[in-house]
This record gives sequence, C-alpha cells and structure tokens, in this order.
Amino acid sequence: MENLYRIPSHVAVIMDGNGRWAKRRGLPRVYGHREGAKRVEEILEISNKVGIKWLSVFAFSTENWARPKEEVDAIMSLLVEYINKKIPYLVENNIRLRFMGRINELPDMIRRSVEEGEKATDDCTGMNFVVALNYSGKAEIIDAVNKALKEGKKEISEEDFRRHLYIPEMPDPDLLIRTSGEERISNFMLWQTAYTEFYFTETLWPDFSQDEFIKALYEYQSRERRFGKVFAV
Repeated sequence: MENLYRIPSHVAVIMDGNGRWAKRRGLPRVYGHREGAKRVEEILEISNKVGIKWLSVFAFSTENWARPKEEVDAIMSLLVEYINKKIPYLVENNIRLRFMGRINELPDMIRRSVEEGEKATDDCTGMNFVVALNYSGKAEIIDAVNKALKEGKKEISEEDFRRHLYIPEMPDPDLLIRTSGEERISNFMLWQTAYTEFYFTETLWPDFSQDEFIKALYEYQSRERRFGKVFAV
C-alpha cells in the first residue's frame, strides 16, 4: 500500500455475487449473504485505514423485495445483527453510519434499527459509511424533484436538485466497484455517477478481499480524470 498516493474521497460498491457464491458450494443463498457481510467489515476497515472519507455500499434495492421471502427476511435479519454488532467499532473509530433510500417504507423493526444506528454514531466526525437500503437511483431522482416542487419551484437548478438528494452533502463517487463480472450500475446513484470511474471484477463479493480492494485503488490512481475537459498533453 506504500504506493497509494491518490486516494479517492468516495468509493461506492455494488456487492454482487453472494447468491452465486453460495450456489457454487451447494449452500442456501443466505450463507452467501452472511459471508458477504464479513467482507463489508474488512472493506470498511481497510477504507478507514487508507484514508477514504466516504464508503457507500448498495445493500438492498427497491427491486430486491421481489426475491423469495426467506431470502429477504434473512438479509434484513443480517442487517439488524450487523448494526448491533458494529456500533461499538464505528464509535471507537469515529465512523459515522448513514443510510439512504426510502427508509420510511421499511418494516418497523428494521427502520428502528437504522435510526438507532445513525443516532449512535451521529457525533462521529471521521469516515462516513453509507448503506443504500430500499434504494433506487430513479426513486432518489423522483423524490428529489418532488421535494423541490413542494417548495413551489417552477424551474430546478442542479443546486436545487442536489439539495434534495437523500444525503445532500455526500460527494459524488470517485470510484465505483462492482463485483461478480456484471458490468452495469443497476439503478445505483444514477445522478451521482456521471463522472465516476468504474471498476469491474469477476470476483464474487464474498471472495472480494482487502487485497482485491487495494488492486481497485491502484487501478483508479492510474486513470486520468477529465470531467469532460481536454487536458494539454
């Protein structure tokens, strides 16, 4: 890690491949999600260590409710377990836990856990750990526009729009990582990823180690970001 000189401020992760990881081992899909939760802990740890300011993970989309009830229930139980387990670590390491999505539509038990987790780390001033839950990029855009319209806006500027995003102060991702070989963003941060660097890997999320994460950071630092401009050679 000694050659990491240009650290992205915000890394977003689409954690894909839990189900396939379990299927290849003849295990129920829930085992893949449980193993994937362990990787979240490791990536959170290394992100904080190298100085990343924002780490966001796509945990559960609005479309995921269509999955089998047993799998959805298992994911939600894992989420509550994870929040309860990690709060002491987050507080000790000055990491603020944030959630984004249609949180008000979550089952009461899940919503209460989310609110308690955010409240417990509200005074933390270090890295921000953002969990996208019941999230959809399209829904976020619609919700932001509707909030602006309720203010009586006839025209909406970019500044007006951004002010109504789920976490307005969150910077756009510098780097988005997607595991499992899929090369799409699947309705994740559609507005915020306009100039994000994408990194796709065949590795399934439960196998995505800290070394794999560092490899993605090395790839990021080798790229030249232009943001639509032309740089002199």
